[in-house]
Amino acid sequence: MKRPGIGSHAKPNAGQSVEWFTPPEIIAALGKFDDDPCTPGATDGLTRKWKGRVWLNPPYDRQLHRWLWKLADHGNGIALVFARTETRVFVECIWRRATALLFLHGRLHFYDADGTKAKGNAGGPSVLVAYGNRNLGALSHSGLRGTFIANWFERP
Repeated sequence: MKRPGIGSHAKPNAGQSVEWFTPPEIIAALGKFDDDPCTPGATDGLTRKWKGRVWLNPPYDRQLHRWLWKLADHGNGIALVFARTETRVFVECIWRRATALLFLHGRLHFYDADGTKAKGNAGGPSVLVAYGNRNLGALSHSGLRGTFIANWFERP
C-alpha cells in the first residue's frame, strides 16, 4: 500500500468557501479578545479601525497578506493561518514582524457556519501568530498542543 508523502494534501473543502470558522476550544484557550474584524457577515474588516486585542481568522483567499499586514501594524492580536512558512507573505508579515508562533500539532477541523464540525480537516498545518507581548504570553500559556517559538532572528 502506497502511503501519502509530505507533499500530499487533503482538499475536503476546496472551492467551497474562504470562511472557515475557528474551533471554539482555540478561542477559549487564548482568552478574551476586544475585536474580531472577520466576524461572519462583516464586510468592513479591512477598512475600519481595529481596537484593542484582535482575534484574526482571515478569509483563506488572495487577500491574506492585507489582513496580516494590518494586524502586524496594529501590533496587538493573534492570527490563525496556514503554516506555509516558505511563502512571501509568511516571510514578510510573520517571520519579520510577529512576536511569537505556536505551530499547532495535527490538522485542525474547522466549523461550518451552522456550528457543526467540518467533515474534513483543514488540509494543511496551522499556526497561531502573536503580535505583542501579551499575546506571546497567551500562546505560551494556552495549553494548546503545539510547538511554541519566540525570540527568533532572521539571517540577512
